[in-house]
Amino acid sequence: MAAVAIACASSGPAPALAQSVAGPVTYQLDPDHTFATFEVLHFGTSTLRGRIGPITGEVTIDRAARTGDLRLRIPMTTLSTGVRLLDARLKEPDLLAMAEYPEAYFVATRFQFDADGGVQDVRGEFTLRGVGEPLSLHARTFACRRDERLQREVCGGDFIGDAKRGRFGATFGEPFVSDDVHLVVQVEAIAPSAR
Repeated sequence: MAAVAIACASSGPAPALAQSVAGPVTYQLDPDHTFATFEVLHFGTSTLRGRIGPITGEVTIDRAARTGDLRLRIPMTTLSTGVRLLDARLKEPDLLAMAEYPEAYFVATRFQFDADGGVQDVRGEFTLRGVGEPLSLHARTFACRRDERLQREVCGGDFIGDAKRGRFGATFGEPFVSDDVHLVVQVEAIAPSAR
């Protein structure tokens, strides 16, 4: 099973992006609002779900140039399914091998933007268990807003993607437990304070 995360997230009505500064802006992920969840079909009946995070990292976005750079650290040891026995099993070497690989990483430099400069898709490499594989995340929602408490711009959304756990060597239980892992990543990121 795998998890990932992606750039900026937030809720609130912000039809236009708030960035008024030309050029790249580097946002820090907000650990209170940045988590990845995963879903895997179990014996063709119910779906196993889990959550990982908070996720740390930063994303640099240049809306005018329509470019981005994302670097995330995903603390796999924070994984929780709500079932302690399952959590312990997922840590084993034939699944997530958390003793040897306590963190996963997502690095992305291929961003696609909509007409208003909002992030639509992020493509990069997800590394789990020391194995790197391509991963694309699609923005189900994305917006930016001015946070009055922080006095800064906050951007974010919900991003979705799919991965094959077997490609990372996490093959235990196949085919009874699906190879397909659906990812949902909730992210918020905070712009630097104005100088």
